[in-house]
Amino acid sequence: MSSPTTHPEATADRPPSPPGRPAPGVTPVRRSRVDLLPYLLIAPVMVFIALLALVPAVTTVVQSFFRVDALDPPTRFDGFGNFVRLAGDKAVQGSIGNTVFYVVVGVVLSTLIGIGAAVVLQKPFRGRSLVIAVLILPWALPGAVGGVLWTGIFDPNAGLINSVLSSLHLGDGDAVLLGQNRLLTITLIELVQVWQIAPLSVLLILAVLQLIPDELYEAAQIDGCTPWTAFLRITLPLARPGIAVTMVQAVIATLNVFDQPYVLNGAANTGASITMQTYFISFQDLDFGGGYALSLLITIVTLVISLLVIRLVYRRVEL
Repeated sequence: MSSPTTHPEATADRPPSPPGRPAPGVTPVRRSRVDLLPYLLIAPVMVFIALLALVPAVTTVVQSFFRVDALDPPTRFDGFGNFVRLAGDKAVQGSIGNTVFYVVVGVVLSTLIGIGAAVVLQKPFRGRSLVIAVLILPWALPGAVGGVLWTGIFDPNAGLINSVLSSLHLGDGDAVLLGQNRLLTITLIELVQVWQIAPLSVLLILAVLQLIPDELYEAAQIDGCTPWTAFLRITLPLARPGIAVTMVQAVIATLNVFDQPYVLNGAANTGASITMQTYFISFQDLDFGGGYALSLLITIVTLVISLLVIRLVYRRVEL
């Protein structure tokens, strides 16, 4: 590409340029400059957040390989001893089975409820805002508060659930939530948790459904598609990102469930979750090394399952 020519007469008539300034008619070349002020302003907060997350994480990883027992000092390296003891602990084994039930039932039910309710709320109707506001209430309640509310429903004397179960000969009064029927106990506990986490699932999926253009449904209706076919061919594929996020948050909530089993069933092993066992090992048995090891295992399992869900369910959608 040829460079522009400059006439000698034109350059001779131009006054000399001051030092440091470009000559008239010459476009200055601007050098890109990084503005460091925004980064400096947020640096203290970022450092605080990083330390808040990294220090406990590193401590958990390191201490899980040490024997940290307040009743048996001093702290000493134990290798995989904490993990071996956890593998042989009957209470931990039982809590793992309970937690698997919580995760499977909780993720499936909350996802199905989220999809169904979001589809119903997708189209505007009178009073939809009120329905959404009421729907959020269970999710807005702390888990312990929700558990206390449901203790009245599960009350052995005047509770609705126990009265129905007793009439069906599925449990006798207070035995329903006091550990004598394990399957019934964990089922009722998980229903309470689903009642609390399902509203968030509805909101997440509803947010994705609001992004689907109405023209797609109108075109499908013109082509003769039934509502069920439109749901399978349009709604579900385009809602997969929201469904994936919904399932991940349900996995995290159910794997780390603590409030509902502890409030409704106390320390009984029949309904204890793996997170409850972490609490019992650390703060009742004062075996902090075992608590660190169990916390590390829960973190790894949560991460693996979350990544697996995203890999299988999540699909990027271009609208």
